[in-house]
Amino acid sequence: MSSAHRPLADPRQEDYRILHEPDLRDYIARVPMLAAGLGGEPSSWAIIEVGDGNLNLVFIVKGARGGIAVKQALPYVRLVGESWPLPLSRAHYEYLALTRQAELAPGLVPAVLHHNDGLALTVMELLEPHIIMRKGLVAATQYPRFVDDITTFMARTLFFTSDLALSAAEKKEGIAAFAGNHALCKITEDLIFTDPYRIAEQNRWTAPYLDGLAAALREDMELHVAISRLKLKFMASPEALIHGDLHTGSIMVTESHTRVIDPEFAFYGPMGFDVGAVLANLLMAYFASAGHERAPGGRQAFEGWVLETVEQVWNEFSRKFLDLWRGGAAGDAYPLSLFAGQKGAARLETERQAYMQRLFTDAVGFAAAKIIRRIFGLAHNIDFELIEDPRKRAISEARAVRLARAMMVETEAFSVIADVTGAARNLRDWQPELSG
Repeated sequence: MSSAHRPLADPRQEDYRILHEPDLRDYIARVPMLAAGLGGEPSSWAIIEVGDGNLNLVFIVKGARGGIAVKQALPYVRLVGESWPLPLSRAHYEYLALTRQAELAPGLVPAVLHHNDGLALTVMELLEPHIIMRKGLVAATQYPRFVDDITTFMARTLFFTSDLALSAAEKKEGIAAFAGNHALCKITEDLIFTDPYRIAEQNRWTAPYLDGLAAALREDMELHVAISRLKLKFMASPEALIHGDLHTGSIMVTESHTRVIDPEFAFYGPMGFDVGAVLANLLMAYFASAGHERAPGGRQAFEGWVLETVEQVWNEFSRKFLDLWRGGAAGDAYPLSLFAGQKGAARLETERQAYMQRLFTDAVGFAAAKIIRRIFGLAHNIDFELIEDPRKRAISEARAVRLARAMMVETEAFSVIADVTGAARNLRDWQPELSG
């Protein structure tokens, strides 16, 4: 990564220490740009730790003139504790990803104001009045800007870091820049592609209602083959710089703005993983909706919007990605000199469509994997978790798992995105047999 991509890094190399409120206040006071942006005396700044994620400390700092968000990586997985150590270098890769994404999709990630590699600390603009999208979906809020924003983000960050846009040398340099982020990749490889399908200490689910379904997953050899193929693609297909954790908890929204945050899992991987993650989280919001109903049909309009959004996310992403490719791609893949004239152009267009069909198939499979891991793995999400009645929660989860298994194993049944939404709609009121 060239120095042009890292203009905001702090040249000081400080020894790592966890910054609690007094230390953080002192540190910010010694960075003139940050102190000036906050305004007032350091003693007057309000500092609140708001991190509700699985890995890091996150602070909101407010002064007389403005506010900032401060994120510091911990040397372990916060969700588990010190028994699960984790490299601080993930903060470095997140910083690289944020600055690259800002170049490719301006206005769709938070602005980075300051970074210190030694402290594994990044300071960003404070996003207000944005909220975590997942929380808005639980409340049945619709976001009219979301489709355009998220598809622009994905199309541009994926296309322009792929072989379609880069020379082979540039692409390999990109891969090398993120190759050290393997500890975060290992988390994905275990928690998404392996643990939910075997007995693992940290697995959990809505017991006892889903005990039988959890056992069935562990015995389902067709599913094991399908998830293993997806795992191999994740490990061995450096197609583009992917966000790596693009769920609705990593997207902050208002009705008119979208910002993608937390790309610490970024590396060069399969493009379908990012697209599938977005589709999966929308589908989980759809299935969870019934558990949040206060009256029958009370969330019907929201559920219709979610399924329409699923379709639009794929269709708009595909359209924008193809437009970029048709617009004069300069990468070493598919050189235009091999497709001269009307005959060559027609053949290349056919190949573009086939390329997108393969990407769609990947996205459907990865979406299924993301759904299953959120129901049987370590880290769950509030779409289901905030359903107070555990039986209702289990019903919603079982519906989502039934769709996910079909998406992963019965791939021939899902050739277009309407096949996915149609299957989801058909499972909306399906009554599963629960354990317990």
